[in-house]
Amino acid sequence: MRKPGYVFALFALALGFVVVILGAYTRLVHAGLGCPDWPGCYGFLGVPQSPESIQLAESRFPNEPVEIFKAWAEMIHRYVAGLLGLVILGLALYSLRHRRVPGHPVGLSFGLLLLVICQAAFGMWTVTLKLWPQIVTAHLLGGFATLSLLLLLALRLSGRYTTLTPQKSVVRVRHFARFALVVVIAQIMLGGWTSTNYAALACVDLPTCHGVWWPEMNFAAGFHMFHEIGPNYLGGILDGEGRTAIHVSHRIGAVITSVVLLLLAWRMTEIRLGGLAGLLVAVLAAQVSLGVSNVLLHLPLAVAVAHNAVGALLLLVVVAINYRLRARPRNASFSADRSSGLLASN
Repeated sequence: MRKPGYVFALFALALGFVVVILGAYTRLVHAGLGCPDWPGCYGFLGVPQSPESIQLAESRFPNEPVEIFKAWAEMIHRYVAGLLGLVILGLALYSLRHRRVPGHPVGLSFGLLLLVICQAAFGMWTVTLKLWPQIVTAHLLGGFATLSLLLLLALRLSGRYTTLTPQKSVVRVRHFARFALVVVIAQIMLGGWTSTNYAALACVDLPTCHGVWWPEMNFAAGFHMFHEIGPNYLGGILDGEGRTAIHVSHRIGAVITSVVLLLLAWRMTEIRLGGLAGLLVAVLAAQVSLGVSNVLLHLPLAVAVAHNAVGALLLLVVVAINYRLRARPRNASFSADRSSGLLASN
């Protein structure tokens, strides 16, 4: 049975997906600093467009000339992200109103609100710290985490999926699904690090890189987690060997992730979850195809944005699988055992 707020949560989930796509688009068109300040743009609430406002904007930021296209890309992302924040605030208040409804996810709703507040802070630091890779990657991961929690909220409010019978086969697949989720998150982190360090085109051939299987790489530079705060990181500052190390690591991660998810899909068919398994394989195939296309076609914008979107979708599918395989709550098990005992005594 659906709980109050289900449709509201679905709307928030769809809006969150749009925010992730807009964030990827903004990053890929190099518009992360399209507005050099936050939350406004050159000191305005919107993008300065008249000759007078542009002149005033450039007098405020003499080293940051106004690029209207990039400024609009950044501000549209901020507007939609702000709308999502208001929707999540509404979900939290709505859950508080229905806190007496059994099983209503009040804690999850307020956890989402806290996360989106943190996301706003990371959005600000992304600009003020001039695309510092650690902050940009954390901001990206926060967006994916927000999307995942919105899916969990929608699933919990849907009331559709009961827990599976806790057989040994189900428990084994459940543990493997949790491991697969960790692997997918690690691969998303690698993808984020690849993007924020502008390493997507460090290798432009497949399956080799620079014509060899193991090119010259500098892993210490590529995965140095204490970059200096202060430089403008737009375009990246790493040398070729550092970026190559990041890119190759992401490729290796893609192979490992694919193997793990295919194994998960195969094991899911053994417990009659073929529909979810088929969806997982289809989304995985699309993601791998987009990743290969990014390399061979030299990172076309549409394909790169789609790669981010399908990556988010792949994470959501794995989160949904883990939800479907979740363990039965202890109180539910107690109630079921008590009901069985009463029936037996009657």
